[in-house]
Amino acid sequence: MRKPGLVASDVDGTLLDPMERVSSRTARTVRRVVASGTPFVLVTGRPPRWMPQVVDGLGVTGVAVCANGAVLYDTAADKVLRSHPIDPMLLHDVSRELRRELPGCAFAVERTTDGARDRLHEQFLAEADFRRAWMNSDIRVVGTDELTGKPAVKLLVLHEQLTSAEMTAVAGEVIGSELQLTYSTSSGLIELSAAGVDKATGLAAVAEQLGVDQADVIAFGDMPNDVPMLEWAGHGVAMRNAHPAALAVADEVTATNAEDGVAHLLDRWW
Repeated sequence: MRKPGLVASDVDGTLLDPMERVSSRTARTVRRVVASGTPFVLVTGRPPRWMPQVVDGLGVTGVAVCANGAVLYDTAADKVLRSHPIDPMLLHDVSRELRRELPGCAFAVERTTDGARDRLHEQFLAEADFRRAWMNSDIRVVGTDELTGKPAVKLLVLHEQLTSAEMTAVAGEVIGSELQLTYSTSSGLIELSAAGVDKATGLAAVAEQLGVDQADVIAFGDMPNDVPMLEWAGHGVAMRNAHPAALAVADEVTATNAEDGVAHLLDRWW
């Protein structure tokens, strides 16, 4: 590949080390990329509120693709630029069907506000069983009716006795093409977005805004939610620690996230 015109990277398991930190080497490399005039875009399953610590660690800002493509977020202005929510009626119907087919599962939703730090109590809502299994201070516990009563950019489904792949096999039969289904961890959590929304569509929107051709985009990832992006990019790179699904579609494999794999490959040009 010739020198990329845009660099895109997943966050967890890819850009961050196993302790969820930005290493000094990775930060230096990303800063060189940006200083050269080449856009660097974070493309993640994370919501906007989980981005400031990553941006601070890198020392660069820009437009980030969040919530698996459902949200475009300006990290410099702390402003949500665009979102693709799931309709409440569809949230209600899908959660009801999944509860029947995946007994013992629990639900949560991600919603957007104007910015990452704006009205945090409105952004991440979950059932009590979800909160019990996933201890996180961001979660506000609500009843199922309130959970599905407003649009959400992501529906999360948790099951303590199943893997994410096992859940996906069942959920895929239930939802069909009504929602986009993926996962970013193997530990019993699946993520649903609006139909046709994934990391590839989010990254394509940013590349178009920046005037960068698809062929000039290099993208890094490690999990099934990264597969559409790795396939779409002109050059898709999987981490050596990646899920088999990501490895299968990658044009190249770099070192692990513990070995600064993103920086290791970008050192070819910067």
